[in-house]
Amino acid sequence: MSQIKKRRFIMRASILLVLIVLVAYSLYANITKHQDGNLAVGDKAPNFVLTDMNGKKQQLSDYKGKGVLLNFWGTWCQPCKQEMPAMNELYKEYQNRGVQILAVHVVNTTFLVRQFIQQYHLSFPVLIDRNKDVQHAYNIAPLPTTILIGPDGRIKNIVVGNQHLTKNDFKQMMDVIKP
Repeated sequence: MSQIKKRRFIMRASILLVLIVLVAYSLYANITKHQDGNLAVGDKAPNFVLTDMNGKKQQLSDYKGKGVLLNFWGTWCQPCKQEMPAMNELYKEYQNRGVQILAVHVVNTTFLVRQFIQQYHLSFPVLIDRNKDVQHAYNIAPLPTTILIGPDGRIKNIVVGNQHLTKNDFKQMMDVIKP
């Protein structure tokens, strides 16, 4: 009988240990997720370095003192296809006013991105986030997502998902972040 009690004790202790480990992991995951992701208006925008389609390194901190419209997109994204022409048209105007557009493409092949750039005649820097490091740093889930970063390097607004932004919407956003 003592052998049966020993087995029960070991089984119960093992189950309790597994539960403690699972609870500890859940707490750790929630705490670190809150610290790393979940950016909010007013937070300092995480710096990053990505290479654009022309092979030039683009670093967010290089644009300190300028407004940055940071757009996360994909070639397969229908709202992205609708927004890109408006962004491109305004880029030419707002670049001279101290506003930079950086379009961060998540994952796809360089070939598909080049086709997209040619099709829409994009003139602003298009960056590839192959490892999704920047996407994770900014906690980007749905595409498109646009982050407005002021000249002080702080997030002024976050526009998430399928809102079918127009040229006028982008104009208003760029006016908010211009120096």
